[in-house]
Amino acid sequence: MKYDVAVIGGGVVGALICKELSKYDVKIALVEKCNDVAMGTTKANSAIVHGGFDAMPGTLKAKLNVEGTRIMPSLCGDLNVPYRNNGSLVLAFSDEEVEHIKVLYDRGVKNGVPDLEIISKEKVKELEPNVSDEVKAALLSNSAGIVCPYELTIAAAEVAVTNGVEFIRNCEVKAISEQGGVYELETSTGKIEARYVINAAGNHSDEIAAMIGDDSIELVARKGEYYLLDKSYGSLANHTIFQCPNKMGKGVLVTPTVDGNILIGPSASDENEKDNTDTTPEGLEFVLSKAFKSVPSINIRGAITSFAGVRAHPVTDDFIIGYSDKSDRFINCAGIESPGLSAAPAIARYVESLLIEKLSPEIKKDYAATRKAPVRFRHMNEQQRRELIKKNPAYGRIICRCETITEGEILDAIHAPAGARDVDGVKRRTRAGMGRCQGGFCSSKVVEILAKELGKDMNEITKFGGNSKIIFERTK
Repeated sequence: MKYDVAVIGGGVVGALICKELSKYDVKIALVEKCNDVAMGTTKANSAIVHGGFDAMPGTLKAKLNVEGTRIMPSLCGDLNVPYRNNGSLVLAFSDEEVEHIKVLYDRGVKNGVPDLEIISKEKVKELEPNVSDEVKAALLSNSAGIVCPYELTIAAAEVAVTNGVEFIRNCEVKAISEQGGVYELETSTGKIEARYVINAAGNHSDEIAAMIGDDSIELVARKGEYYLLDKSYGSLANHTIFQCPNKMGKGVLVTPTVDGNILIGPSASDENEKDNTDTTPEGLEFVLSKAFKSVPSINIRGAITSFAGVRAHPVTDDFIIGYSDKSDRFINCAGIESPGLSAAPAIARYVESLLIEKLSPEIKKDYAATRKAPVRFRHMNEQQRRELIKKNPAYGRIICRCETITEGEILDAIHAPAGARDVDGVKRRTRAGMGRCQGGFCSSKVVEILAKELGKDMNEITKFGGNSKIIFERTK
């Protein structure tokens, strides 16, 4: 398998890079060790499009955050991905914290963040009635927003695959060697040759770089734990509500999601295991205690799930993006922690510029830059639903009652470019299983549909790839 470019890692950064590069006449492989895109940090983060006032001026974080946030609305429009410009608030609960948000304001101005202002307690309470009465002031960032990170990644991957990128699943890179101007990747599925390699492997990007002798990347695995509340609690917050940041990150937030839930978190603890996404009583208790400080009326009875994600914190405290010192054909995209999601569109364009400067390829005449909007039965009116069901009766069979997801939508998710191959893949593409019962009623039906459409036995269908089987064997 020979390519011009191999992109290692199918998170939001890797997928968006592939989407940008797919406009050129080059042969590209997206190499992902898991069964789907968006399986690492991308599927378990705060889903925030940050204004850009937190990063230190002059850093890549600052530059690419502001640029990425500017690009995000139009990108989501092109990809038909939900995006909401809800703005953010950094609350100050003491005179000392009021001084800190003034520092953040000045930093934001230097970074070029638009529409920043420091507002009074009265204005805060007007915007967010559920915020604690102890608040003294807040920094309001009107350019901030929210997006669904895995939907953005899936959409980018679909556009990339539609334009000729080959998505190689379950393909873990074991070693990299170089000979005659070509890299050879030893993977769990065979050998891959590529003239250029882009390392977007998230928490494992230091290991990938080390395979070519580049030991310059030093990362710390930092875990964050979250609670997700039912949609009935969606009125708790309109803006993304932060507390003053600390050395471990931006602190615990309370934020709406684009789907109407409320998200609370994250905690921040440094881990020895890069892939340890287990939640802990201590971590979740910390999240709650901090969230209550911002919004005292939070009711934990509204929690429908908890989860954790692990982000790659660079010891340099800045993104590591550029050609490796060991090779002018190997680009590192490492240490992409918060505001990595916000910056991802700009990171992709930055990497595109680095690579195209050397390759100078032709642009495809038939490049398709946009993605057709997927069917969202739950958002349709009755007339639209009736017309859709007339065309395809599969849209008339409700599989997930909590979220009103139809069989037709699940079939679309499976047969889309870079489509779903497991239950969680269907879940991320359609929201089947994301409601109050968390898949208690619909998961078995999703397994049946996957087995039928993929031509497999039901005991071959997994929750998220690997050994995560749902049905182990048939009973008599």
